[in-house]
Amino acid sequence: MIHCAPAQTGGVAGAALAEGAGRETVQAMCTSCHGANTITQSSGYTRAHWDELIATMVDLPDEQKNEVLDYLARHYPPSHNPRPARLVEGSLQVSFREWVAPQLGQRARDPVQASDGSIWYVGQQSNTIGRINPQTGQIREWLLPARALPHSVNVDAQGRVWYMGNGNGTIGLFNPTTGESTEYRMPDANARDPHTAEFDRNGIMWFTLQQSNMIGRLDPRTGETRLVTVPRPRARPYGIKIDAQGNPWVACNGSNCIVRVDPRTMELHVVELPGEDTTVRRLDIADDGRIWYVNSGRGRLGMYNPANGEIREWDSPSGPRSHPYAIAVINGIVWYNEAGVRPDPLVRFDPSTETFQSWPIPSGNLYAGMVRHMRATRDGNLLLHQGSTNRIILATLPPAR
Repeated sequence: MIHCAPAQTGGVAGAALAEGAGRETVQAMCTSCHGANTITQSSGYTRAHWDELIATMVDLPDEQKNEVLDYLARHYPPSHNPRPARLVEGSLQVSFREWVAPQLGQRARDPVQASDGSIWYVGQQSNTIGRINPQTGQIREWLLPARALPHSVNVDAQGRVWYMGNGNGTIGLFNPTTGESTEYRMPDANARDPHTAEFDRNGIMWFTLQQSNMIGRLDPRTGETRLVTVPRPRARPYGIKIDAQGNPWVACNGSNCIVRVDPRTMELHVVELPGEDTTVRRLDIADDGRIWYVNSGRGRLGMYNPANGEIREWDSPSGPRSHPYAIAVINGIVWYNEAGVRPDPLVRFDPSTETFQSWPIPSGNLYAGMVRHMRATRDGNLLLHQGSTNRIILATLPPAR
């Protein structure tokens, strides 16, 4: 089975493909699900690696598959890489363990670890939620309510599994015993797209709605949902984390800001960041209270100190177009990825020495895909994904020094 949504770039994306035999087939088979820029901006692959990559997306008849593979290998070989990553070598080692979600083209994403060690994820395009048993490798998936198109998944302190219904304006509580979901609908028709969520220490869920430009609060005990609109137009609230004092902090994917939410009144305090072209996909909070963020728009890593208002930024190794995306702070070390270059690197930044090291993130025998979210495991490692290749990945990190 193939899962896809129409390519947002339409005919322009098709026009970008190189001329040659097989172009029309590639345009028909590939750009109905993603833009042609996914191909033209790839690092390029051998025919065998293109075959391996396509096998995670679509099951083609042999004649069409051979035509597609011949075209891609001829026009986009390994020497083709219009946006190469700058990998920083070093002495530390990171290992990657991968699981492949079973449905083609489902774009498995946003893995999170439960208290029993299982890993939950969502398949946004297949409208599914999945669970991995890392001990046995067993993967089980369940279908969610129609048009949920889940964007993220969280596990609360009681072990209950929640997902963001990005496509139907709901938050879902999933019961793996029955396979059924309880849906909490948004109280405002303009609140269309629950995006990313976190629970505070009182069990309250705080969440973002990117295109709706809102931040929300759901009390699971009563089902009450409250919403507030970000005062800055098109701020596009994206990632969210909660500090030790219980204050939610939100990243602005459409503006140069991060936002602190008063958990009692839901009053918003906007912190303006330097640079009009600054945009922030995600952020995380260190044990000392400092906010670490990815400056996706300018290719930088940033830090904001709420205690004194200090803001600092560092150029990401792959440069201003590297588009840092997901981020996690683990044992005082900042981890993030550079989604705008190929391959997509996992980057380590040590604040004590202000030094970087990076590693290419694999998808089987090749490097493809893009990490959109990463979260720490209970033992101090890192869960991430390569959605376009259906990979859920556990990165085993160097021990803390």
